[in-house]
Amino acid sequence: MSANEAGAALFWGVITFSLLVVIHEGGHFMMARFFKIKVHEFMIGLPGPSIRFKHKGTNFGITAIPLGGYVRIAGMEPGAEDPLLAPALKTAAMAGRVTADSLAAVLDIPTKRASSILITLSDWGAIEPATDDAISYVSLVPTEEAGDDADAILDRARKVTYRGAKTWQRISILSMGIILNLLTALVVFTVVLSSWGFYDYSLTIAGTLPGTPAAVAGLDAGDTLSTLDDVEFDDWLEFTNAISTYSPGDNVSVGYTRVGIDRDAVVTLMEGDDGGAFLGVSTTVTHQDLTVFEAGRESIRWTGYVFGAIFDFFNPATFSRSVEGARGVIGISVEAAQAIENGPLDYAWLIALLSLSLGVMNLLPVPPLDGGKILLELIERVMGRPIERRISLGLSLTGVMLLFGFIGYIMYTDVVRYFGAG
Repeated sequence: MSANEAGAALFWGVITFSLLVVIHEGGHFMMARFFKIKVHEFMIGLPGPSIRFKHKGTNFGITAIPLGGYVRIAGMEPGAEDPLLAPALKTAAMAGRVTADSLAAVLDIPTKRASSILITLSDWGAIEPATDDAISYVSLVPTEEAGDDADAILDRARKVTYRGAKTWQRISILSMGIILNLLTALVVFTVVLSSWGFYDYSLTIAGTLPGTPAAVAGLDAGDTLSTLDDVEFDDWLEFTNAISTYSPGDNVSVGYTRVGIDRDAVVTLMEGDDGGAFLGVSTTVTHQDLTVFEAGRESIRWTGYVFGAIFDFFNPATFSRSVEGARGVIGISVEAAQAIENGPLDYAWLIALLSLSLGVMNLLPVPPLDGGKILLELIERVMGRPIERRISLGLSLTGVMLLFGFIGYIMYTDVVRYFGAG
């Protein structure tokens, strides 16, 4: 890869990941704001130094490492609430300004616990750090409410937080990122397919390569493929996916139709250029124009393919093939640059595929993915109380380690794929 190609991949990688973040995190943001829950930040990039601006109480910006992104919603800390939150907030409201030391003295608790309480209340938007020193917090509770019952003051502060939302509202917030990913993919697929059409890969064989299993078995141009080991398939993509589940050297019964007569041939698959099983047939290809409604149906079919591709990672028989076909940060950046060279429709198609893949991945019930968070919300609902903080954090840490291990391996395969040949 040349320096110019690497530069283009870096630029379009940043743009592509930023678009995906805006789509996914935008779903969480919009739903939180719909329920009138405070959103502190909507950032593109990993946490760190940033360029930002504030609008309607939310900081928007780009960080120094613009890969990924996040929305920080008030009150998403795990575990049960500290029982002293109410008296602590009332103390701050009555005094107008409070420090960890002064709060610790009033509540007769360690300074560390008082500091943790103040951080929680600041996250809720009930207090904020003072601008003239680094240790004080200023109460945001209206003066006329400072004398109210402590629990009533806390309840009002909690209403604008994720913690104060009902279970169905929390699940809606967590789900909306996934939903927006899926909707974006469906819309873009439909627009691209109705504008450009698509190439239909027929199950009718266009030809066989000399010396390949197909040629040896007598398959020929004009034959129409129908089954593999008596398992039927409906299109070329299903057929190629089915072949990929076999290994070189496996014997497989190929069903096909010739001049209206059903036939079978037992072939021994050989090793292809990619190391996988190879039959040796080429297919006939035709271009088809689609109406908007036809494109919509086709986009749903493509969505089903992506769901299947994601879940193939969890099938031992297809795991190796799935990893080979997967792309990490490097691979996606390279392919984004290539798609831009091919034209806007190719790039739009790539964005749709990535948005769909991101949405499907986030459905997995693994914290800290959205699906895992939804699962924890449902468990807490059944239990009738929050999961202990240490357990919640432990599950999230385990999930993070698994995800980063997988992402790291995919990045390694990217490096080998694009730079390994020197």
